[in-house]
This record gives sequence, C-alpha cells and structure tokens, in this order.
Amino acid sequence: MRVLVIGATGTIGKAVVELLQKDHEIIKVGSRNGDYKVDLSSQESILSLFYKVGKVDAVISTAGLANFGKFTELKDEDYSLALNNKLMGQVNLVRIGKNFLNNGGSITLTSGLLGREPIPGSTVVSMANGGLESFVRASALELQGMRVNAVSPVFVKETMEMMGMDSSTGMTAADVAKTYKAAIEGEFHGETMDVRKFS
Repeated sequence: MRVLVIGATGTIGKAVVELLQKDHEIIKVGSRNGDYKVDLSSQESILSLFYKVGKVDAVISTAGLANFGKFTELKDEDYSLALNNKLMGQVNLVRIGKNFLNNGGSITLTSGLLGREPIPGSTVVSMANGGLESFVRASALELQGMRVNAVSPVFVKETMEMMGMDSSTGMTAADVAKTYKAAIEGEFHGETMDVRKFS
C-alpha cells in the first residue's frame, strides 16, 4: 500500500514508519521535516499536501497539538489550539483526504486515552480526543468506499522519560505502532482502537 504518515517525525510517527516501511511505500510528512510538510490547522496546507502527494491507499495521522494545564489557568488560546489543530486538523484530513483515497482505503486518526480516562490538567486534551472519537463513529456511518478509525494511545514510555516522568505505566512507541498497522491492514471502521488491546 501507499501510506501517507502525518506526524512521521514524532515519537509515535517514527515507530509507525519503522514498522510499516517493511511492507508498504511510506510518504513521511511533518510540520517541519519529512518528505512533505503540512500545517494541520490550515485547510489550504492540507489540500496542497494531497495535491502534491496524489492518490494513496491509507492516511495515518499521529499529529495534533493540545496543551495540558490547570482548568483555572487555561486561556482561550489553549482551547483554540486543541480545537483548530488536534480536532479540526484531523477532521479536515478526512474531509479533504477522502477525495485522494483509492477505493477501499482508510484514514486513521489519533485521539488518546484521556478522551475516556481524563486526569487533572487534561481538560483541553480530553475535549479534543473525545470530540475526535465521536466524529469517527458518526462519520463512519456515512462514508462510502473507505474506512475511518481513531487510535487511542496511552502515555508513551519514550515521551514520559523525556519529561522526567516514571515510565513504568507507559507503552513503548514500537508497541503503540502495532495498532496503526492493524488499523490500515484490518477491516475496522468507525472504531476507537485502544492500543492496550493490540500490543
């Protein structure tokens, strides 16, 4: 398959590329590096990306920005970032990308455990993740000739270690990547795929 990986230069994205490139043609996209660049918060940038890349069999997004912060300290900008980038950026990947998918192709987005299991400080992240998962379930009822899913990662060990956190409860990026492989190679549609079930 010809697979477009957005967020390919990030921790999870690199692991997805590493796992999939053995069997598939991978096109790597990042916000600053990669074969191509994209600004998820811009519909024009997303459309330009797809025009440059052309038809693909699968799109995987491991990208999307949202900030942690105490509820009482969150600003409008924090909500706007999560909504415009993490949520609408990935929604627009489906709205635009469906026109560049080969028949039977798939688009796999990234939500996160905090959409269903929030923690203090995760308000805007949880909001974006929950909205994304609802979008996937609802849009799948109407999309024809393609599949759409969300992968829900837990905290990634590498990121936790980089942030000086105890990583004993995390999952390696390589293990997380297995769920994205299952999403594009399987028959899932309209699902939020919890990485804990696929590692």
